[in-house]
Amino acid sequence: MMKRLIACCLIMAAALGAVSAADKVEGFWKSVDEEGKVTAAWRIYEKGGKLFGEIISVPNQDPKEIATACTGTYKNFPVPGDVSKMTVRNTPFIFNLAKKGEGQWEGGNIIDPKDGKMYKCKIAFRAKDGKKFTTDVLEMRGEIGMGIGRSQFWVRTTEDEIAALN
Repeated sequence: MMKRLIACCLIMAAALGAVSAADKVEGFWKSVDEEGKVTAAWRIYEKGGKLFGEIISVPNQDPKEIATACTGTYKNFPVPGDVSKMTVRNTPFIFNLAKKGEGQWEGGNIIDPKDGKMYKCKIAFRAKDGKKFTTDVLEMRGEIGMGIGRSQFWVRTTEDEIAALN
């Protein structure tokens, strides 16, 4: 009887751990442009059942740089205040994505702080497969509507690598 109880507790603990484990999209990622140049480092995180992303570093940019190209407000933006007066860093330019499945989020938005444009956003974790993906990547897709948009493939990074970007 005692063995069954212990086994049952271990199974329940493992199940709870799996449920509360972070989604594979969460963590630190480097956005990379079409030429392979790092454009920013991001922290992607879940809060209250929604997915958010903040820029935490931009190569050769003052950490206090203001997102002046943004407009004052955006529909459903998660932070009160005038976005055009917020810093590029630590502002949730990716916001309100809902989980579609493990490693897949959609239904939210992304704002490009360089031009202030807002797009519909989808994020999907793509595991290293040795063929199309030589490393784990995050597919970031921005759309203007009706499936029209473009994807970038971001690379996982570490806090140490991010510190070196500054």
